[in-house]
Amino acid sequence: MIDPNLLPDAMLELDADRRLRAVNAAAATLTGFAPHEMVGRSVEELLSPRRSDGQPVWADGWPASTRLASVTRIPEQRVRLRTASGREATVLVTGRYVRDGDGRLAGAVLVLRDGARRRSPAEGIEVISTVSHELRSPLTSVKGYTSLLLNRWDRLADDQKRMMLEQVHHDADRVTRLVTELLDISRLESGRLVLRRQLIDIPNLVTVVTEKVRMIEPELDVDVRFPPEFPRAYADPDKIEQVLTNLVENAAKYASPKGMAVAGEAHNGLVAISVVDRGEGIPSSDLPRVFTKFFRRAETRPTGSGLGLWISRGLVEAHGGRLVVESVMGHGSTFRFTLPTTPPAELLGDGE
Repeated sequence: MIDPNLLPDAMLELDADRRLRAVNAAAATLTGFAPHEMVGRSVEELLSPRRSDGQPVWADGWPASTRLASVTRIPEQRVRLRTASGREATVLVTGRYVRDGDGRLAGAVLVLRDGARRRSPAEGIEVISTVSHELRSPLTSVKGYTSLLLNRWDRLADDQKRMMLEQVHHDADRVTRLVTELLDISRLESGRLVLRRQLIDIPNLVTVVTEKVRMIEPELDVDVRFPPEFPRAYADPDKIEQVLTNLVENAAKYASPKGMAVAGEAHNGLVAISVVDRGEGIPSSDLPRVFTKFFRRAETRPTGSGLGLWISRGLVEAHGGRLVVESVMGHGSTFRFTLPTTPPAELLGDGE
């Protein structure tokens, strides 16, 4: 087992009451407190962790979503800490929840990285550049078609008008999605994503998504397979539609619009939805990177922002689920995500 004091990043181990159970040498260097001054203390009283907006990280205790045994990962977020000198240090915090044999929350292990050191202006510029590039195409289309409609309305046939209006409608949807993605990046990174959870009909949502994707991929052929009386998932319908749209669109664009399947299964209080394509597959060397920001395989058409899968994984994990990928070269890929079926009463007080 690796000695935590050899790790370059600060590590804090918390118990169920958020008291410091163990720290490493990097944590002492970062905070200015000696290890013996930290162990046994409440992390809230000692370090006063606050979000970027100044609100305490655990104002109402652990997030209510941690009552779901499937919630194990803590998404990275920017946090301000009070150091021994009284000054604030900005850190990027991520980690995992620790659970006992029955799945009950027993604490957490946090990893802290210097926020000033990790924050790269180039990354923010890349986000803006990428999204701006993606916005240019639909906006150019909207401008062109609306100009034609305004200047030549009386000379255009009804079917031409309808085609142009349908394209404007599609491009407006694309712009809306890009803006939503841009906002989601900020909310996911800051830990301030708001989910409007409700019980949703996943098979019906899949049908809606495939019909929308078919408008831009006319050759789309999807076999939708869900068992009868499939349980409803407890989730934000808009966010899950966004996840499904990303997965189905990606499969159609980068694999094949034909021979696709979307299937569901349910077990142990979770539903699992798989999007299966019959494309060439993803090389094993690329699999660990498909959910990272801006990743686009060189072999595929250079379209898209490279943010969709990163955002999709963040949205699924915010619900307490997991998004994973499996792929076999020559046989296609499967993207599979899970969602809880927990009734609303179990997450009262989530603040969402």
